[in-house]
Amino acid sequence: MATKKRVSTRAFQKQRDQFFEQGQRENAPCWLCGQPIDYTLKPGSADDSHELDHYVPVSVDPTLQYDPANFRHAHKICNVLRSNKPPKLSLGIHSRQWY
Repeated sequence: MATKKRVSTRAFQKQRDQFFEQGQRENAPCWLCGQPIDYTLKPGSADDSHELDHYVPVSVDPTLQYDPANFRHAHKICNVLRSNKPPKLSLGIHSRQWY
């Protein structure tokens, strides 16, 4: 059985651009590491730049590629490192530095 591959269409490019603009307006952090994303950089151009990440990877469920509920703001490097694996869960923001 053949696996359906990711398809980039004009409609998806428009969705991706709108998602970037929404993240830029809200200054949304990376959903994977919680750190700020540099929205002054062109998306996908540097490790700290923005990339649209899919909560459920497209390789796992191609039907969710165009579903905005599956979109997450991420750093390019975080998205690359995650690949199509489940995200590593975090304990959240530390209340103070522990020694």
